[in-house]
Amino acid sequence: MPERENENENENDAASTSEAASSSSTSTTSEVMNLFGKYEVGKLLGYGAFAKVYHARNVRTGQSVAIKAVSKQKVLKGGFTAHVKREISIMRRLHHPHIVKLFEVLATKTKIYFVMEFAKGGELFAKIARGRFSEDLSRRYFQQLISAVGYCHSRGVFHRDLKPENLLLDENWDLKVSDFGLSAVKDQIRPDGLLHTLCGTPAYVAPEILAKKGYDGAKVDVWSCGVILFVLNAGYLPFNDPNLMVMYRKIYNGEFRCPKWTTPDLRRFISRLLDTNPDTRITVDEIVRDPWFSKGHKEIKLLNDDVFDFKDDEDSNSKSLNAFDLISFSSGFDLSGLFGDPEISGERFMSEETPEKIIERIGEMAEAENLTVTKKDWKAKLEGQNGNFVVFVEVYRLTESLVIVQIQKRDRETGTSLDIWNDKLRPQLDDLVYQQPEASVSGN
Repeated sequence: MPERENENENENDAASTSEAASSSSTSTTSEVMNLFGKYEVGKLLGYGAFAKVYHARNVRTGQSVAIKAVSKQKVLKGGFTAHVKREISIMRRLHHPHIVKLFEVLATKTKIYFVMEFAKGGELFAKIARGRFSEDLSRRYFQQLISAVGYCHSRGVFHRDLKPENLLLDENWDLKVSDFGLSAVKDQIRPDGLLHTLCGTPAYVAPEILAKKGYDGAKVDVWSCGVILFVLNAGYLPFNDPNLMVMYRKIYNGEFRCPKWTTPDLRRFISRLLDTNPDTRITVDEIVRDPWFSKGHKEIKLLNDDVFDFKDDEDSNSKSLNAFDLISFSSGFDLSGLFGDPEISGERFMSEETPEKIIERIGEMAEAENLTVTKKDWKAKLEGQNGNFVVFVEVYRLTESLVIVQIQKRDRETGTSLDIWNDKLRPQLDDLVYQQPEASVSGN
């Protein structure tokens, strides 16, 4: 994380740049903001309800990046804190050639900055607005889209807002999926196995979302992909009407008509994507085997170095830290302090003890203080004070001999409950903390 003494200066610069951008009818600004001494921020690329995206340059490497500046005040006021935290959490674990990379997250008192891969080609939407694509070009972009979407689904991530405006193009005119602000993860699935949050852009939303009965995140993404493919081929939306309720009725009933130039194979394929019954709608696995899709398709082989292990905790009794996890432990990716939640605090330390012994020790200490202990693999949850005091402990493997112990504390009441941790439990862990050997100094 950059040094904090530059924070006020950076905030003033950011504010002046934002004001200049807002007043500019050409969506550009001649002013250049220096962010933490790491990035020179220039032209405004776009903006939304609580964020603005700028083109920037890494001062050290000269690399072009996109920086999304998110207003904390607007996020808090609009109740979007969980959305922003989820977007960071999701983007930091997706590493795919057709997904926009998140390099780092920086924060000041008033803003959060997403430093992301810069897609020089802009939005796919702008290209479609000039006219429909050929069938071969439509297929090429659809293959890249499905490669990214299938990758997300395999890692338990569902985008839920796929549309041409969220599909960017790089300098080679290859597709990059962006904007995971409305994404969902497996943790949000209810006991019925479905998601229930109403979200998405009206023209691209699946009929089962309109039914408000719960939906499968993977299936609604496939529907949106079908709408995108239709737009690529036709140059217009399959479901559209000035009256929103009429458009929703068309979506719910699957009322669309392919243009006359659509080939029979593509017409059949689109009908399977835009099947109003999610149970019979084509799946990603079936998509990649379809004759229309597979024509000229080259499967992307991801190297082990490019894919991080994101198995659910149920599937693995060991949790080793990979390179990106280590980055996430740095302040730049520490999500707990982004919004200054006064109820949550945390700490971490390294230890040479085994994860099992650490969890066992913490459990015994907590039970001696009449706390309720729930343990699972390398995790423990401690509860007391009628639910006002909660401590989460998780152990990660760092090397063969070292682990990191991460502790998160939630204290909903001021008073003595945190003293249980600070005065009674934490001191008993001192002997577990790894002491780095002092460097020996030799004289001449």
